[in-house]
Amino acid sequence: MKDKIKEATSTKEFDALQDTIYVIGGKWKMPIIFALCIGNHQRFKELERNVTGITARMLSRELKEMELNKLVTRTVYPETPVRIEYEITEYCKTLVPLIQFMIDWGLLHRKKIKES
Repeated sequence: MKDKIKEATSTKEFDALQDTIYVIGGKWKMPIIFALCIGNHQRFKELERNVTGITARMLSRELKEMELNKLVTRTVYPETPVRIEYEITEYCKTLVPLIQFMIDWGLLHRKKIKES
C-alpha cells in the first residue's frame, strides 16, 4: 500500500485526488448520492426526509453543485403543481463502488473503536 502511495506522488495524481475531494467532499454529497441510489427518482421533500439532518437550504445548494458536476439530473414536469424530481446520472453510478467501500470501512472503523 505504501508503495502505491509513493508511486502516486506526481502532481497529476495529487490533482486528481483534490478534484475528487472537491466533487464528493463535504458532509452531505455522499449521503445525498446514497439516498438517490436507494430511491431512484426523488422529489426535493423526499430527499430532505431521507437525508437526516440536512436543511432545505443546504440540500438545494448541494443539488445545484452536484448538477453542475454531472452527478445529478433535475427533471421538471409541466404539471400543476409543478413536479421536480432528482436522480443520479450514469456517471454518478461510477461512485457506487467507492460508496460501498466507504460503508464497509465505516463499519470496520466503528467496530475497531468499540473494541478499544
